[in-house]
Amino acid sequence: MQDVQVAARALGLALQAVEVRDLPELESALSTIVSARADALIVTAAPLFFSHRVQLVEFATKNQIPAMFFTREFVEAGSLMAYGPSLREQFRRAATYVDKILKGAKPADLPVERPMKFELGINLKTAKMLGITISPTLLFQADAVIRCAATTGAPTAMWARSAFLPT
Repeated sequence: MQDVQVAARALGLALQAVEVRDLPELESALSTIVSARADALIVTAAPLFFSHRVQLVEFATKNQIPAMFFTREFVEAGSLMAYGPSLREQFRRAATYVDKILKGAKPADLPVERPMKFELGINLKTAKMLGITISPTLLFQADAVIRCAATTGAPTAMWARSAFLPT
């Protein structure tokens, strides 16, 4: 969170952090966000937020607040954008640990791993609704872009795996 505050100051933005530990605090925080007339919303990673992602995305949409979350599931639910570790990759890596432990490895002997794959997702349908134009450069860098199909108007998701090439 400290890095976000430093970046906000460098950009001349005022950042107001609201701590949330449970559902009643989440509901209170959402009221605070509306009364403060927030221009944007950044939600950090926490199980509480993930389990209430539909409510959070609906809140941001209803109040016309551009929101950035921490995993692609929020973009699939309608959020403007998300950037964070791939949950699918983390679950896959966790399965390899379970496999090693079941084969006799001691958990204390296994190394702690950090996420290696991060994903950027952008929802163009939401951007259009908010009147936000996403730069082609950012769209090119995204692992996922959700847009409306031209003929049906139904959302379509386009996800691509990141490829890292050695230089």
